[in-house]
Amino acid sequence: MRESVQAEVMMSFLVSEELSFRIPVELRYETSDPYAVRLTFHLPGDAPVTWAFGRELLIDGVGRPCGEGDVRVAPADPDSLGDVLIRLQVGGDHALFRSSSAPLIAFLDRTDKLVPLGQEAALSDFDASLDEALDRILAEEQSAG
Repeated sequence: MRESVQAEVMMSFLVSEELSFRIPVELRYETSDPYAVRLTFHLPGDAPVTWAFGRELLIDGVGRPCGEGDVRVAPADPDSLGDVLIRLQVGGDHALFRSSSAPLIAFLDRTDKLVPLGQEAALSDFDASLDEALDRILAEEQSAG
């Protein structure tokens, strides 16, 4: 059975220090991928863009700077839980988003009710998923060769 939690929040897309605009962002968590959250950004004039990253990164990032590499999450003000900054990077390009922490915390609370933090392994059949992916890759290689 596939269960999920969804929410839509408004975030500020911080283009520069002088320019930002609000965009809707869909937050999604599914028991079929219990370690990840998905954020779908609806930028004006562009197709929606979805990023998936660790649920624990988002949880930790609400309270303290977290993440290395492509996704970084941190409180906008380390002394309060007012806003959260989410930085996404691809190569040399990056995008910075600012969200109120309250809707993120509410969303994360709902994900925790669905799958408590630390209980993801009970739902995740990583070995079966890995075997399936490897079988698919081998089949593609054999049909190409």
